[in-house]
Amino acid sequence: MKTKDILLKLRTENKLSQEELAAKVFVTRQAVSRWETGETIPNIDTLKLLSKLFNVSINTLLGSPRKLVCACCGMSIDDSTMSHEPDGNFNEEYCKWCYADGDYTLDIWKRNVGVGGKEKFKESKEILIREINVLLTIEGLPRIDNLNVLSGEFVNLEYTLPNGEKVKFLDDKQTYLGSQLESQSGNRCLGIAANMDFILMCSYVEPNS
Repeated sequence: MKTKDILLKLRTENKLSQEELAAKVFVTRQAVSRWETGETIPNIDTLKLLSKLFNVSINTLLGSPRKLVCACCGMSIDDSTMSHEPDGNFNEEYCKWCYADGDYTLDIWKRNVGVGGKEKFKESKEILIREINVLLTIEGLPRIDNLNVLSGEFVNLEYTLPNGEKVKFLDDKQTYLGSQLESQSGNRCLGIAANMDFILMCSYVEPNS
């Protein structure tokens, strides 16, 4: 949809007249009319007001010209999974699980942000990816292009040692960079969980395989 159609749809869904919408975002009725005919589009300050008023992102108001991806975990995001700032405005850089109310929620992200910001985090991921691709020789391991941020509670699986003892190697309360990959040899899956101190690889067979 185009911006003019989106604005018309949002205004009518919220049962607002052009005059009422104009008053809420401090413009004239004529300005709203020009938006809805496609003659003009709102400026950035007005887009911010419209975003907050209708609870949709600026990207949505503009017809979703960008495919939004969380700068922390790499997942695709839309209005339902997007983070917010303390003032209620959308933050289109992160998902709501990695960033909320003005703060980063994941320890691995916080640590890297503290010493160099987004670029430091990206650099750390690239180092790990290079180490896995170049240094590890594991049968069936495909080349890795990306690692996502994963909750320790999700990836801290229990393993059975040769002596029968069951152990967990990770911390439920920490976060890790990792991925699940299909092995190039057979029906096995390969799991990766890593931080700046270690790389954990595991191999398992999918159920019903």
